[in-house]
This record gives sequence, structure tokens and C-alpha cells, in this order.
Amino acid sequence: MHRFLVGLSSLVMLSIAPAAFAAADIIGQASVIDGDTIEIHGQRIRLFGIDAPEHDQLCEAGGHQYRCGQQASLALSDQIGSKSVDCVPRDVDQYGRVVAVCSVTGEDLNAWMVRHGWALAYRHYSTAYVPDEDTARMAGGGIWRGTFDAPWDWRRGQRRSAAHVQSQPLVTSGTTTGQCLIKGNISSKGERIYHVPGGEYYDATRIDTSKGERWFCTEAEAVAAGWRRSKL
Repeated sequence: MHRFLVGLSSLVMLSIAPAAFAAADIIGQASVIDGDTIEIHGQRIRLFGIDAPEHDQLCEAGGHQYRCGQQASLALSDQIGSKSVDCVPRDVDQYGRVVAVCSVTGEDLNAWMVRHGWALAYRHYSTAYVPDEDTARMAGGGIWRGTFDAPWDWRRGQRRSAAHVQSQPLVTSGTTTGQCLIKGNISSKGERIYHVPGGEYYDATRIDTSKGERWFCTEAEAVAAGWRRSKL
């Protein structure tokens, strides 16, 4: 049986699968640290399954850069307001933060941030919020109104130059433009495999459209075109 050393302020996970993680809800007034992290009663909480732009991260819209990380934090803060936040723990990360699904008056904050374009579905850990990301992309909400680096790439220093950003394929929804980030690759065996951001081979995969490879805006689009998802 797995055991935990508790005191939520210094909770340490010894060994347990996320699905089996169990701890009491954390409820109270929240302070927003950034677009995917809050604090309740001194306990840092990382929102499960999403990844928001970092505080100092810049994105582009309408030919101008703006502090999208700061905007994401403000959006989360405005959505919470002075209301009580209820967080259901799912895991503990390597920094000792509780990873949780949090809600305000019954609305999933994690989903809200992705659906309004202020965070991406963190597919490396969960695909729960992929439909919300598809909604934001097609609506051109939040960071999808322009071009941006995925937060995980930005943290690793894999930041594109302005020229590189402009060379990436774009999808247009109404008058708003956003990036299609799914890579449709054709393997040496002729297999059509698509890679989503956060996947193990995503960063190493290069798309050559002259060979029939292509970019997709949604996984549904990739599947409909005959591609299958990478197993890693």
C-alpha cells in the first residue's frame, strides 16, 4: 500500500500512479501565480493537463508582440475573482506542487483556460483538454489570435525567430489567424503518422511538404486524412 508524508504544504509523493492518487480537496481563496498555477492556504497548485505561456513569454498578434504569459495570468485571475476555488488533487509534481483539477462555482478552470485560448492542452500528461483547445483554435481566442511558441518549447529555449514564426503554416478562422501545430509525417515505411506537441518525437520531426507530409490543425483532421497518432 502506498503511503504519503502529508502536510499539504510539503506533500511528497513516494510512489503512486496518478489515477490512484487520493487526497482531500483543497478549498479556499486563491492567489494566481501564473496562467496554470495558483496558491491556496500557502499551497502551490499546478492546474492538471494544461500548460499556459510563461510569465515573461511574448506572443505575436497583428504584427506586434505582447506579454501573453501576463495576459494568461490576468485572465485566470479575472475568472476566479474573489470566489472560492475547489481543487481536486490528481498528483504531485517534481517540485512538490499538488497537481489538481480546480473549479469555481462548478466550472472547470483548467478547461476554461484552454477553451479561451490562454493555455494549451498538455498532451504529454493528458488529452482531457484537447477538445477545448480545438475550440479555442477555431475561434481564434487568446494566444490563437496570432503566433506563439508552445510553453514547453519556450522553457527549453526553443524560441522561434520572427522569420521562422511567419514561415509556419497558419489556419484562418474568420479574420483571425492561428497556428496548425500537429505534424503529419510519412515514415520510411510509408506509414502516415502524426505527432502532437509534447510528444516524444514531436521536436525531432521535420515536415517536408514536397514528400506529401503536412500540418494539421486538429487530431480529427489528421485522422480523417488517413494519419494515425504516434504511439509516443
